[in-house]
Amino acid sequence: QVQLVESGGGLVQAGGSLRLSCAASGRSISRYAMGWFRQAPGKEREFVATISWSGGVTYYAGSVKGRFTISRDNAKNTVYLQMNSLKPEDTAVYHCAGNGRTYYSDSYYYRAQDYDYWGQGTQVTVSS
Repeated sequence: QVQLVESGGGLVQAGGSLRLSCAASGRSISRYAMGWFRQAPGKEREFVATISWSGGVTYYAGSVKGRFTISRDNAKNTVYLQMNSLKPEDTAVYHCAGNGRTYYSDSYYYRAQDYDYWGQGTQVTVSS
């Protein structure tokens, strides 16, 4: 079983930056695609970004493309989300997720049902 713990959230002004981390334990995530999702109050969970097992393939939601960057360090069993040019509409709880059923795939996964492991989330609040 994989446990995922997010960190790095906080309060930031519009235009600012944050870097989220997702530390995995229990099992190596180096074989898995990983993703970030977010959920704002009163809204459904939405896809943010995903990265293949090797880091060679990434895919972003249109709303964050060009502003957010997903990366991973398999040696540290950690995934990151660098968020720049933050906007108030980016305010949400950000969750890290792992696809534990498909190994060494260079496909990208943007549906929540493609992920088996989820973290508790970290709050990101962007003030205007």
